[in-house]
Amino acid sequence: MTGTTVEFGRSAGDYARHRQGFPDSFFRRLGGLGLARAGDAVVDLGTGTGLLARALAARGCAVLGLDRDPAMLAAARTAGGGPRYLEAPAEATGLPGGSADLVTAATCWHWFDRAAAAREAVRLLRPGGALLICSLDWQRLPGNVCEVSVGVMRRFAEAAPAGQRGTFAFPDWLADLAEAGLRDFEAFSYCEPLTYTQEAWRGRVRASRFAGPVMDAGTLAAFDAALAEALTAAFPDDPLQVDHRIFGLVARRP
Repeated sequence: MTGTTVEFGRSAGDYARHRQGFPDSFFRRLGGLGLARAGDAVVDLGTGTGLLARALAARGCAVLGLDRDPAMLAAARTAGGGPRYLEAPAEATGLPGGSADLVTAATCWHWFDRAAAAREAVRLLRPGGALLICSLDWQRLPGNVCEVSVGVMRRFAEAAPAGQRGTFAFPDWLADLAEAGLRDFEAFSYCEPLTYTQEAWRGRVRASRFAGPVMDAGTLAAFDAALAEALTAAFPDDPLQVDHRIFGLVARRP
């Protein structure tokens, strides 16, 4: 094992090939909130390989994706799809103030200095603009694909998801946003399965924070083999229906 430092760039290939973005239902909800309109200027913080950035660009937004990991940005640029990309941290982007209609952070807000990132989002937003914090997480239910996968992961990972199967509550986020000057909070959450082939799901799991970004090559190979065996035994049908939780929190600049 390589220790507990999480280096997503080490799994940029799996991340880019196998990690799915938000489903269409998510973007319909954004539309209902008046977000991500064609022509909107969007700054996507912690863009990774650009999954959300590309989806927003496909809907007519002018998107700039930011990340501090050059390997992830290289994968994002290779994928193309319309966004521009810049290597920069979420807490100090160096971009002009008042230049964005929408600032987004997809499944990454927990990695930031949240108070500093909230202040930077307010600086970037035009009056009336919005910050969207969103997350696409595994929904672990007894005996489902996610639960089986995590069970295998615990045999190989130095750290793994805790026994709790997860909730929709992120209670400490609102204070940072309010102190930064954001208002009119609105949150939504729901569950939806995503379809993965067995091979693609294994790649998705390898790209998770508890596997490829922290495991050495030998451990990762052994984990992947054990996961393949467990999935084939428990779920012989291919493709898989993988339960996910989708969360969104919108806060607006007055």
